[in-house]
Amino acid sequence: MTADPRSRSTRGEAALAAAVIALAAVLAPAIALADGGTPKLDTGDTAWMLVSSAFVLFMTPGLALFYGGMVHRRNVLSTFMFVHFALALITVQWVVVGYSLAFGKSHAGLIGGLDLALLRTVTGERGTIPHLAFMAFQMKFAIITPALIAGAFVERMRFAAYVVFALLWTTLVYDPVAHWTWGEGGWLARLGVLDFAGGTVVHLTAGIAALVCALVIGPRAGYPHHRSLPHNLTMTVTGGGLLWFGWFGFNAGSALGANNLAALAFCTTHVSAGAAALAWVLAEWFHRRRPTMLGFVSGLVAGLVCITPAAGFVSVAAALLMGTAAGAVCYLAVMQKERLGYDDSLDAFGVHGVGGMLGALLTGVFSQKSLNPAGADGLLAGNARQLGLQALGVVVAGAYAALLTYVILKLTNLVVRLRVTPEEETEGLDASQHGEAGYSM
Repeated sequence: MTADPRSRSTRGEAALAAAVIALAAVLAPAIALADGGTPKLDTGDTAWMLVSSAFVLFMTPGLALFYGGMVHRRNVLSTFMFVHFALALITVQWVVVGYSLAFGKSHAGLIGGLDLALLRTVTGERGTIPHLAFMAFQMKFAIITPALIAGAFVERMRFAAYVVFALLWTTLVYDPVAHWTWGEGGWLARLGVLDFAGGTVVHLTAGIAALVCALVIGPRAGYPHHRSLPHNLTMTVTGGGLLWFGWFGFNAGSALGANNLAALAFCTTHVSAGAAALAWVLAEWFHRRRPTMLGFVSGLVAGLVCITPAAGFVSVAAALLMGTAAGAVCYLAVMQKERLGYDDSLDAFGVHGVGGMLGALLTGVFSQKSLNPAGADGLLAGNARQLGLQALGVVVAGAYAALLTYVILKLTNLVVRLRVTPEEETEGLDASQHGEAGYSM
């Protein structure tokens, strides 16, 4: 009697199923370790983080161009030097002690220890990327922050004083606030204060410090009756474009992987910048009857600053509203400096301080846990407490930055005079501080 072909097919399928079950049983421990144990290194995430680190590094030369075009031509190289020198100075500080203070083992949630000093134990993986890649990414944030402050005192601060100030400020202000907000066990992080990519840690602290520097060092000679006009706006616009480009690494890179969260941060970043540039131009067009290119790039930076703390926590529609608010509010803030009598030369406080503060607060309004499980719902999602937490973070970080900046400036002035002499200011800092000239004509 001939066997039924369907019976043979059934027996074959049963044998195949048994083999699959046996293989799954053998591989189950390995699968469980990969899924539920220590995350495995992911080459895609690693590649994105290395690229993002390069993007953020690129922002510092971009900032030099952005700031350099707005000063008098006799101060362009000294402005470049303020910004670029942080690349060297803070790199060394970060390797020696900065990374450890910001991300080392927490001490009462206030500061990291010295367990990661000189990066001697920075090995292996941190999540799905190499620990060294995470360290390098965070280094670029530490570098650009004191460089941002320089926008408040260009054309009148001695370079030697800036070196001392930048080193002390990064160690005593940036590193502790970074630990509070991002460090494992940081007290603001434990409370639930949200800062996706540095609205509080970078922009608020730098902006508040810039205001204190402007007040302590005093205005430029002749200000506000004789203002120093930008000597090369094409340079500033080029720098603004590089900042916009690099900011995608700044914000989307803070997802720490090539994933949906990075895509969200990428889109919210771009939309906020565009909306803020539009809002700033429309505001000055209405107020001054003329739209300007300087207003356009100032607005886009304001939008980038504002979305930074929220980039991975809010929707693209919310980013549109945040950018619009940033362009209008930061424009109004910049318009007040002459009336209030302080000389924030390049609007570091008006853009970064006010923009960072606004962004941190609006994060508490628009954040949605459904977009990022590591975040929290904000006011519009029924959680008014988050707005209160964001306000607490702004007040604490702002007050700490203001107090420590004042103390650091006074200590620095005991070691080396903060301000150049009137004769040196008239000559220009390029010649008086560095013996160079930006242009030979």
